[in-house]
Amino acid sequence: MNILLIGGSGFVSGTLAEQALAQGHSVAAVTRGQRAMTAGVTPVTVDRRDRAAFAAAIAAQNQQWDLVVDCIGYEAADAEQDVAVFRDRAKQLVFISTDFVYDPARRLFPQTEETDFYLRDGYGGKKRECEVTLAQSDTGSLAWTVVRPCHIYGPGSLLGCLPLHGRDPELLDKMRRGDTLTLVGGGHFLQQPILAADLARTILSCAGNTNCHGEIFLTAGPDIVESSEFYRIIGDILGVEVTIAELPVQQFLAENPDRASFCCHRIYDLSKLRTAGLHVPSTPLREGLQRHVESLLTP
Repeated sequence: MNILLIGGSGFVSGTLAEQALAQGHSVAAVTRGQRAMTAGVTPVTVDRRDRAAFAAAIAAQNQQWDLVVDCIGYEAADAEQDVAVFRDRAKQLVFISTDFVYDPARRLFPQTEETDFYLRDGYGGKKRECEVTLAQSDTGSLAWTVVRPCHIYGPGSLLGCLPLHGRDPELLDKMRRGDTLTLVGGGHFLQQPILAADLARTILSCAGNTNCHGEIFLTAGPDIVESSEFYRIIGDILGVEVTIAELPVQQFLAENPDRASFCCHRIYDLSKLRTAGLHVPSTPLREGLQRHVESLLTP
């Protein structure tokens, strides 16, 4: 396949590029040129926020893409740009959204794709606007699919899934020193983290699958654990005891009202993925965290 990634030098996009290349696909990526690209990826150097320059850069490639993956779309205008630029230049678009689109106070357990209760502001609200834009646009022959991952982890990213230690660059050093970890709610919130490599395989499995055209899919890992267990698994990998102190939820939310989406159970029904015949993430959390920790400890 001929694949284009929008945002080709980031964590998820870099993992996706590696997976696509390993499967023998031709991969190009839109990049601002500020970070190194995965070897074998053809760079398309342009800032997507410069709408005219982006359209011109894509047109100059003179390509028909089998699959375009928007890894960095955030504003409704980004989804509009995807439709305008790729409507006649691509067969299929996968847009990476987020599980933060859901109102954290009105979730189901497990949560399915469908709900009447979405956020209307903040990060999740903006991602939801992107989803709606795609659904309401005339995309012509361009088929679109949205994936909603939960917490994504794996090599290429910082480690940590819950404030105050989410994506904490010093997490492993703190744990090896025996520092107490302070977690919102003591880390009792349930999570279903997904390894980036699994997410990449799910996205690539969308290509050519008509069951996913015009559809939204939750994407989460196979294991449901309390956030505290996420950190205890890391401790086991490091061979250290983990001590956790509780930061009361209401105290945290009073100081950080925009972070309510972290303070809820995030568990999902993945049956729609199975029914559509897409790759269902299967890497056990302990195995994925082993890979992630080893990547951070390797010079």
